Amino acid sequence: MAELRDPAHGCPWDRRQTLASLAKFAVEEAYEVQDAASRGAWAELRSELGDLLFQVVFFSQIAHESGHFQLTDVASGLHEKLVRRHPHVWPDGTRASFGQPTHLTEAQVNAAWESRKADERAARGEGGLLDDVPLALAAAQRAQKIQARAARVGFDWPSLDGVRDKISEELAELDAATSPDERADELGDLMFTLVNYARKSGLDAEQVLAGANRKFEARFAHMESQGPLEGLDTDALEARWSRAKSAT
Repeated sequence: MAELRDPAHGCPWDRRQTLASLAKFAVEEAYEVQDAASRGAWAELRSELGDLLFQVVFFSQIAHESGHFQLTDVASGLHEKLVRRHPHVWPDGTRASFGQPTHLTEAQVNAAWESRKADERAARGEGGLLDDVPLALAAAQRAQKIQARAARVGFDWPSLDGVRDKISEELAELDAATSPDERADELGDLMFTLVNYARKSGLDAEQVLAGANRKFEARFAHMESQGPLEGLDTDALEARWSRAKSAT
């Protein structure tokens, strides 16, 4: 990476990249990792993880050139964080203490993890429970993380039935909306509630929607394989869609 960034002999594209210009590529690579992992595509996953690691190396090299940190600092910081957040695995914070039986349940471990993360947020001056939810997350993913955070302090429906009732309420409010701004506001509330339904059902809303996208794409591709779609009336398109559903 240092050679790619070399001012005299490096690659012009790599030399002109900045933290801001790289950010979108890091997000894209993370999504490609997610896609490969969700499909269990091991060969693709190996390749995509390499691409994602490349982004980590790239960012670290730019930081090193600016005198802030380098890749070894990133790795050592990760190591320190993992040890600090897992005292049930490393009781005295060293590898020498590894190997003692762990008697905590997963729920207890999660509670302790969140408590330590809260302490870290407070140390950074982030007192609010939602302060460090990344703004760059996809909307559905961020909504689910926000809802999960709020649920930790009891701000949550006691059962899935409550969320289902809220969906009906939001649908009624959407139907009653009379302006584009009002419809947008009510549709946002409905989508936020649907994410909550996924969370309360033990599902990942982002993955569920990604799966629906893939399903639609496969069915639409099957429709196209049967001949041109242009010029078909609604009944013909619906018949083609029904055949695609059966075939896929």
